[in-house]
Parts: sequence; structure tokens; C-alpha cells
Amino acid sequence: MTKIGQIYRTGLANRVRNGVEKNSNIFLLSYTALSTPQLNDIRKTLKKAGADVCVSKNAIAQLALRELKQDKLADRISGQTAFVLTNKDSIEVSKILIKFTKELESLKLQGGVLEGKLLEREDIKHLSELPSREVLLAMLLGTLQAPLTRLASALNAKSYELLSILKQLSEKKGGN
Repeated sequence: MTKIGQIYRTGLANRVRNGVEKNSNIFLLSYTALSTPQLNDIRKTLKKAGADVCVSKNAIAQLALRELKQDKLADRISGQTAFVLTNKDSIEVSKILIKFTKELESLKLQGGVLEGKLLEREDIKHLSELPSREVLLAMLLGTLQAPLTRLASALNAKSYELLSILKQLSEKKGGN
């Protein structure tokens, strides 16, 4: 017969394991001395951005991460740690995390993983300074369209010049 504590620990390990496997962006937060309403506010704000917050016991989370060959991430877990898991826009999530770490002294970023690459605190700060995904896509589209727009303008200018020359030629010969 399995004890309730063992069922609880297995459930926590599975939740961490599944969260890390299914999400490409993971951020670690240390939330020592944070009140429940503050933590709930963080959870709600991150939920709106498409991120989930998962809290687990450190030893269980470290074991689950080591099973997934995420040893470097497991080494960063200390104190009260929360996982922020998302497949959505990591820039938006990092902006929210940076905002909360500035507002709350007891909340600290411990690092994370972005598309399989380990992130330091400074990397997350730099990530938060980037424009959102939609703005980056608009900038890319503008860059791609610029040569085509210039080509179309050049072609229109040459056809206008040709029409102007033909009109001048016809006027010179006495036509309308």
C-alpha cells in the first residue's frame, strides 16, 4: 500500500517533469518572504500572459530535473522556488517577471531556460528589454517589404518618365 506522502511527492515530481517537458521556456523565481496575495497576483498576471506557475519542494524538483538531464537548472534551485512555465511569448513573460522583481524585493530571478538554452538573470533582463513578438514580426515584415516597395517605386517612376517623354514628343510634332 502506497502512503499518502509518497503519492503527494510522486504527483509533485510528475507535475514538474511534465511542465519542463511540455514547455520550451522556463524561469526560476525565488519568492522567500512573499505573502500569499502577492504570489496570487503574480500567478494571475502570468496566467494572462500564458504562463503557469508551479511550486514544488526543492528536493523533488531537483530529482525531476536531473531525470530530464537538466542538471544545470537543478543546481539553481535554492530557497522557496517557483517555476514559471510557458510556450507563449517569452519576452512578455520576462517583462512581467522583471516588473515584479523591481516592485517586490523578496522576489528574485534565479535563471531559466529559453528554447533549451540556459539563461542567467542578466539574460532575462536583456530579454525583457526586447520589443514584443508582434513588434519584431512587424519589423521583419517591413524589412522584407522595403526592397519590393523601392522596386515598385522605381518601376512606376520609369513608366512615368516614359509617358512624359512620349507626351513631349507628341507635342513637339504638333499632336495633342
